[in-house]
Amino acid sequence: MNDLSYPEVGASANGPLPDGYRRLRHRALVGHGRAVLEVTGAALLGWRMHRLAGVRIAAEAEEAAPGVAVHCAIGIGALRAGAPNRVVASAHGPDRYGFTYGTRAGHLACGEETFAVAMGPGEEVWFTVTAFSRPVAWYARLAGPLLPFLQRAFARRCGRVLQQIAADVR
Repeated sequence: MNDLSYPEVGASANGPLPDGYRRLRHRALVGHGRAVLEVTGAALLGWRMHRLAGVRIAAEAEEAAPGVAVHCAIGIGALRAGAPNRVVASAHGPDRYGFTYGTRAGHLACGEETFAVAMGPGEEVWFTVTAFSRPVAWYARLAGPLLPFLQRAFARRCGRVLQQIAADVR
């Protein structure tokens, strides 16, 4: 895992977000109950959430786990942006499922993102995204405030995808 392009590995999952980066925190209620937690957790860990949110995923494994390299691509045709990442941590229950991945060389930014679903004390199931990043590629720096806007829109889209998956749980 020494191919990551930033030094603050694990900060989006375990600690205060580091200075010098744009920060993102998003939280959305996706449903209630153990069945919702398990179904949305499986969708998150198995890359289904990303795929349904419009991301092309090429991963070394069917499930997010530490060390797994994953290449994400979003956009259309020549406007498709590739994003090489590596999973640095994962959680597999009983009350929290999720993973953290960090950027590798070739990514238009450097930083880290944690996606998780967790059950609260009232059996509500919350989806959270916590991230820090800064542009690396010249064209990403040129995009300025557009990238944080797109990152927030993607986080909201992921929450809606998990809400749709949770709605199918009976």
